[in-house]
Amino acid sequence: MQKEYQICTKCILDTSDSGITFDDKGVCHYCNNFAELMDKSIDGKEANNYLLEMVEKIKASTKGEYNCIVGMSGGVDSTYVAYLAKKYGLKPLAVHIDAGWNSEIAVKNIESATSKLGIDLETIVINWKEVRDLQRAYFKASVPNCDVPQDHAFVAGVYNLAAKYGIQYMISGHNNVTEFILPPSWGYDSGDLDNLIDIHNKFGEVKLKNYPKLSLFKKVIYYRYFKKLQSFRILNYVPYNKEEVKHFITENLGWKDYGGKHFESRFTKFFQSYYLPSKFGFDKRRAHLSNLIASGQMTRDDAQREMEISPYNKDELPEDTEYFIKKLGFSIDEWQEIMKSKPRKHTDFKSDYDQWWFKLLKSLKSK
Repeated sequence: MQKEYQICTKCILDTSDSGITFDDKGVCHYCNNFAELMDKSIDGKEANNYLLEMVEKIKASTKGEYNCIVGMSGGVDSTYVAYLAKKYGLKPLAVHIDAGWNSEIAVKNIESATSKLGIDLETIVINWKEVRDLQRAYFKASVPNCDVPQDHAFVAGVYNLAAKYGIQYMISGHNNVTEFILPPSWGYDSGDLDNLIDIHNKFGEVKLKNYPKLSLFKKVIYYRYFKKLQSFRILNYVPYNKEEVKHFITENLGWKDYGGKHFESRFTKFFQSYYLPSKFGFDKRRAHLSNLIASGQMTRDDAQREMEISPYNKDELPEDTEYFIKKLGFSIDEWQEIMKSKPRKHTDFKSDYDQWWFKLLKSLKSK
């Protein structure tokens, strides 16, 4: 039975998320969870002290030319993280994972920032034949998070490179201020290797010989426990206003705006702004803007006005659609069939979370 339409009285998330709940004031559980997180989070002087402690730990871990890795996409978060790493006297190695969908602006943003900051950049190019086959498999599987093949390769590539150079710390751009709120049904954990392999086994055609893989077991047990690799979310410990940061990196690092959250990837732009709303009926802008409302960086009225704008520029859509399906090797008939096929859940496929070792780790962690 379909829920009666309701929208949060504080943010703009609504019943397009099947799992949303509201309190007696009409406030959604995402807003309440965010408020609870902020109450528990440190800020001000306490956050700055923790940041400085972490900086000293990272400096003390130095074994070679670098003491931390910064993954760079050409986006706002990763560009500012690179700046902060240099500001605090760290010796970062910038890493970019090229999965074949970079926008020209993103490439120039990375080159400009690393050049101006004096940071070494290492680019890892993923085998295009394998990435394309994986992405095709995800669309054929009819699951919502077709960004997994890119995102999994990004994380696996960074972990593998950290181990190669003996670097203990990865400075991450993930942050609570702009990325905490996202309905679970609107995405899926890109780290779930079993899920990726099962989808590819059922719908893929090319063997994944060179594609970088990272199971949750290897990530938690091998890299974190034995290799002592740690991820530090630096943006959670500094004042982080998205618009102010955009202005700063534009003025100081030659950064240029590419138009939307994660639009540094041409794949993500089309996938998030056309495929998901058209096939699954949800628009991820609702979550992105709601996060900004919750963190006080946008008013609800401004967010609602932004939602009145079509998620995709209708003048660009025909050309972008042709580019997208041609690059993935689909015929028009195949693409239309994908768009008409019944949506499926990632949980319809195998998962690392169902493995005995994950259940054991979870039980040990809860004790």
